[in-house]
Amino acid sequence: MKKLVYFTLFLLCFQSFAQTKGIFSKDPIINLENWDKQRVYWGYFLGFNSYDFKIDYINPPSKNIAVRTVTGFNVGLVGDLRLQEYINLRFEPGMYYTERDLTFSGFTKQTDAERPVKSTYLHFPLLLKFSSKRVGNVRPFILGGVSSTLNLSSNSKTQEDNYQQRFRVKSWTNNYEVGFGIDLYLEYFKFSPSIRGVFGMNDELIRDNNPNSPWTGNIDALKTRAVFINFTFH
Repeated sequence: MKKLVYFTLFLLCFQSFAQTKGIFSKDPIINLENWDKQRVYWGYFLGFNSYDFKIDYINPPSKNIAVRTVTGFNVGLVGDLRLQEYINLRFEPGMYYTERDLTFSGFTKQTDAERPVKSTYLHFPLLLKFSSKRVGNVRPFILGGVSSTLNLSSNSKTQEDNYQQRFRVKSWTNNYEVGFGIDLYLEYFKFSPSIRGVFGMNDELIRDNNPNSPWTGNIDALKTRAVFINFTFH
């Protein structure tokens, strides 16, 4: 499934970049000249993500919990509302698939030391986009805002914990996001690659039933950190 998504994404991006031939020339033909005068417009995005955890400890351990990140993929929709010539309000609901593998020290058995955290997120960001003045067919932008995320694979409702090899996190988390990108006005559509950092604001960990658990007993807070690379088509 992932290979099919990556291949489809590659073809779409290749087609888009093929249309950018001459877009950075000295005197390009102006594409979609009145596009930004629209009050509302829609789009969709495909992309990649890299999720991590920021872990704070109650007592500094001799060896931190190791987090191995795995590249995931994203897909979603974009709704854009023009507030002013250089400011837009964007809603970008999407589905994000990812995995993080945690390795705990102090265990002799691999089954006790390792906890794979596979996640399927429904992500709901509300962002303000600040664009520069358009130059030819290029318009850089920065964006930032807040988001809420529903983790469909959180294990939050199960009574089993790490003693039964279940690592649990909360279903809902809140984040703030900042990023930048560039709008490229092609002949038939607008293509917008961007990169964005996501920073969880609240502790996501559901601790084990035993307060002295070797897995969660020394964790003061566990928060999401992520990087999104999205390719948006309007």
